[in-house]
Amino acid sequence: MLRDSFGNGSDSKNEDGSVFSQTEHNIVALYLILAGLISVLSNIIVLGIFVKYKELRTPTNAIIVNLALTDIGVSSIGYPMSAASDLHGGWKFGYAGCQVYAGLNIFFGMVSIGLLMVVAVDRYLTICRPDVGRRLTSNSYIGMILGAWINGLFWALMPIIGWAGYAPDPTGTTCTINWRKNDVSFVSYTMAVIAVNFILPLAVMFYCYFHIARSIKYHSTDNCPTFLNRDWSDQVDVTKMSVVMILMFLVAWSPYSIVCFWASFGDPKRIPPSMAIIAPLFAKSSTFYNPCIYVIANKKFRRAVCAMFKCQAHRAVPAMSTLPMVASQSPSASG
Repeated sequence: MLRDSFGNGSDSKNEDGSVFSQTEHNIVALYLILAGLISVLSNIIVLGIFVKYKELRTPTNAIIVNLALTDIGVSSIGYPMSAASDLHGGWKFGYAGCQVYAGLNIFFGMVSIGLLMVVAVDRYLTICRPDVGRRLTSNSYIGMILGAWINGLFWALMPIIGWAGYAPDPTGTTCTINWRKNDVSFVSYTMAVIAVNFILPLAVMFYCYFHIARSIKYHSTDNCPTFLNRDWSDQVDVTKMSVVMILMFLVAWSPYSIVCFWASFGDPKRIPPSMAIIAPLFAKSSTFYNPCIYVIANKKFRRAVCAMFKCQAHRAVPAMSTLPMVASQSPSASG
């Protein structure tokens, strides 16, 4: 029975096979606490910027807002439960807590991946197919964003209702897809998740950004009016930021995908303990580096952050001069 694998986890080598000492668990817990605090605070700042400056409340920027919400979801729920278990020396929230923890992490993770794909599509339509992009309405963006949330909910619920299952991972302090039971159900679920939520999004992203790179390379601003030059520069700035987000997505999720492949087609018991804990930590790291990317890769976002901290809330800020990520779309698409 899956429930029987939940011990009290009071020592460093528990029933779930954790081979880490309590000191190593404490180090992981400290990392999770610091990363969680940074993630929550930085993403709240991101949300605050969009709330404070109404010029930013566009359908395009709604994607970034939803990304911040998924990051807050993981860092405010998943990080504390995992950190508490590491301090405890083993999973301390029982069977039901394991299902909730693993389900929410899969949910927010899959939604985040879906939203990154939506970002790529938005950039492609804005840069490469402006004729199509101008026809997008607020409802178009709502549909794409809602699709990402529904997709995440589907894959999070499947292990709960019987397709694969959730259980403590080899570290014994977090819960995820049950690696030790690599039967047909686990393998089929894992391969489906990788195909739909890793390979497909990557294919879409690479296609979009390949054509975006070509458009940027061959775009000439010499014969464009000044306001179009400025707008094109803004779009390129946003696109560069998006590319960095996609590259960091690869860094975050590739180790986890490798572990899933290994567990599906190899011997799960041969997965190195260090990799068993590093892979999910890498995946979770996306919750706090996205806000850093906004600040580092987008100068207008930096200006908006500075303006907010200088309490410039009550004066209008020109969208084209101080605010980031405002797409050039038709009134119907700009909300």
